Amino acid sequence: MAGKRHCCPLLSVRPLRCLVDEKFEVVVQFLLPGLPVTLHAQLQSEDGDFWEAFGHYVSDASGSVKVSEDASIGGSYDGLEPMGLLWSMRPIPGSRTGLRFRKKDVFKPTYVHISMYEGHLTEGFREKCPLASVVAQRWYISPGVQRVDVREKGLKGTLFIPPGPGPFPAVLDLWGGEGGLVEFRSALLASHGYIALTLEYIGLMDANGKPHNVDNDYFEAAFSVLTQHPQVCPDRVAMMGLSFGVSVILGMAAYSSVIKPICLVCISGCHVVPVNRPLADVFNEIKKNVKNTRYDEEQRIIWRDLLLPIPDDPSKKVEMGHIKCPLLLIVGEDDQNWPASESAEDMKQMMEQAGNSHLLTILSYPQAGHLIEPPYSPHTRASDFMLAETKATVVVLWGGKTVPHSKAQEDSWHKTLAFLEQHLYSSGTVVSKSNY
Repeated sequence: MAGKRHCCPLLSVRPLRCLVDEKFEVVVQFLLPGLPVTLHAQLQSEDGDFWEAFGHYVSDASGSVKVSEDASIGGSYDGLEPMGLLWSMRPIPGSRTGLRFRKKDVFKPTYVHISMYEGHLTEGFREKCPLASVVAQRWYISPGVQRVDVREKGLKGTLFIPPGPGPFPAVLDLWGGEGGLVEFRSALLASHGYIALTLEYIGLMDANGKPHNVDNDYFEAAFSVLTQHPQVCPDRVAMMGLSFGVSVILGMAAYSSVIKPICLVCISGCHVVPVNRPLADVFNEIKKNVKNTRYDEEQRIIWRDLLLPIPDDPSKKVEMGHIKCPLLLIVGEDDQNWPASESAEDMKQMMEQAGNSHLLTILSYPQAGHLIEPPYSPHTRASDFMLAETKATVVVLWGGKTVPHSKAQEDSWHKTLAFLEQHLYSSGTVVSKSNY
């Protein structure tokens, strides 16, 4: 009987199909008691690269392993880590350097192949035959969410709309200095009941193929598109920014007569930016400090010093006293790309002096880096980065240590959703949220 149990293990993952910010349960049954096994997870990115994670376990007296209750004693993560098979993923040995996992087509799931092997393995998974395997689907978008291209008013963006008639609260979602149209966070926000508009604003080209630098009117047009949408509650629109996107949304909230957000979520950003100036002027100001660029021992770029020290000159940073809505700052204390910690401290002091610090919430995470993304996303300490102007590729150090950074991603995302719900929903609004 024992031999039969050893030959016919059962590996299960529940749920098999869910959103990327949801936990799953990995369980192995019908093993011999005290059997060392390796649980291995692998996915293939849309660029064709393979990522993997693995944990070493020993079956209990009943011949079972439950990842949510049993500790890994080795592998790419240690200890009791229910989602370690996802957040500890890294490119497989022999992969290209400089990789960063980013979802592009949100209408296709990420397939995670989870396998179990006898013994405690650290390599050669492709050459081994697993005792059991299962494939889980991780989605950035719920059933029924619509994707709409936005090209009106000279904009280049994508709108995600939850299922149902609405009206819904909305979020204007801005990414950072690498440019491009990044959709996965907006798709996930729509899956939680928000109309979300993600906007491309760096590296745009005009009709003649020449670089087009947007000004403040561009962001005001985007905000107006949201507030005027028939399914949006016009007085319940928030703004969310990562990295350079934070500088943009803080400036718009402080100085624009058109943009009046109900709340702001700022991730890994800074308020040091020439006051009420177009983006071209902002980038030119940053370039003046290019001499402050540093490199680590592997010659990876550290850009955080470009904005240090935080200036005292009020014309060189957003007047935080002008912020009239709740503000959530998310800070990685090991951010090597942007001086998020120093900026958050200065913003706090400015708001205390202005008397509006009651609007400010700071989530500061020791040993977390710059790229704070939705939970269970693989931590990337450094990766290739394409410069928007020259299209040259450099390697940028983002910072962070894998375990605390991953904990920060999980904690900050759930607190972000709670913050948005607190300020964008009321008892009089009923929204149907789709889930798998």
